Amino acid sequence: NPKATIGYAISLTSCGGDDDALTDGGAVLKHSIHLSSVHNPNSKSKYSYKMYAIVHPAAESCSKKLAALGYTILLKDTPVQVKDIQAKDLRENVEKNGCCGEKEFIKLWAYTLTEHPVVVHLDLDTLILQPLDDLFDAMLDKDNSGLLKDRTVMFGKQLPPSDEIDAYFTRDYNMAKPTKKHKLVQGGFLILRPSQASFEEFQNIITTDKYFKGSGWGGAGFTGYGAMTFQGIIPYYYDILHPNTGVELNRCWYNAMVDNPRDKPTTDGEHAVGDCRDGREDCEDCRNEPLENVNTVHFTLCQKPWNCLPQDQDRIQHRLCRKFHHKWFEVRDDLENGWAKKAPTSDLTVRDGQLQRDHFFGFCNYRGEKGYIHMVVPPSGM
Repeated sequence: NPKATIGYAISLTSCGGDDDALTDGGAVLKHSIHLSSVHNPNSKSKYSYKMYAIVHPAAESCSKKLAALGYTILLKDTPVQVKDIQAKDLRENVEKNGCCGEKEFIKLWAYTLTEHPVVVHLDLDTLILQPLDDLFDAMLDKDNSGLLKDRTVMFGKQLPPSDEIDAYFTRDYNMAKPTKKHKLVQGGFLILRPSQASFEEFQNIITTDKYFKGSGWGGAGFTGYGAMTFQGIIPYYYDILHPNTGVELNRCWYNAMVDNPRDKPTTDGEHAVGDCRDGREDCEDCRNEPLENVNTVHFTLCQKPWNCLPQDQDRIQHRLCRKFHHKWFEVRDDLENGWAKKAPTSDLTVRDGQLQRDHFFGFCNYRGEKGYIHMVVPPSGM
């Protein structure tokens, strides 16, 4: 029997026409979670999973694709109506902030999934490479001392007691100057302890006059891209309102994006120069991280796998991105091999792509998004 069932959620704010992100991204993400769960004996994980899609009404029409993949659809409007926001600057500007405006707040509905002890909220362009059991155990076991590896927590900080850990996240240092005191979180990765009380507290924070022009949530300096919504309110909640309950993870291992740790371009293709974005004198370069250390990948700077980019230049940025893309196609290949055992060949993808077949597994004809061979989901779904 599984130790517990973890809720995994993604959010859908609009139907932008990117079918690959919905169908292919959703299917591969789910299968990567499956491979890192108790349902795959080779993973040695103790945890089961259940998939959710938190869907804004504006995206209801395209959410059926996720339902066909086995996601439970939760149709949710924003937790707070914009007209009810008291802070003038937030009320007048939130709809055009970040990628998705006020709709980004629908991610907060993940806190209401209280039938699960832990919920993981991810973006669709994410891949799980290894079980997250050590993080779950550290939240749920009474004695979590010694559970996590030395470099799991950012800056080598100590892990709080298990009953005090309410969230794990990574910071988005790419969006801040090295001298900035309060850094935003990266919005595509949050592991949280569900709580109806926490959800209602978020509603109250957004509604009441807690946002200040120029200095953000609580006047604490949470500003920048997406700061009005999820990427700013989450660090405000865990850094200021509930300190020592949120744990910043090492971004080389979790939510890895292959980002430059310093604030100047890597002109020679190998060595980072400039000041460390995280404020330290010296900082590790995640672009050199061995693949076997990485737990989750977020395809932002590396671009989406379905863009069929070989990333085969011998440069620090491309080497790890290529490995990440290869793993994504490997998971897709494993998924479709499983379908092939149950479905007629006529219902499956024809893998006749000629671009670097050993790398793309026959799913790319040529470079670029138009060269990608779209996934064909069998009528029986997943």
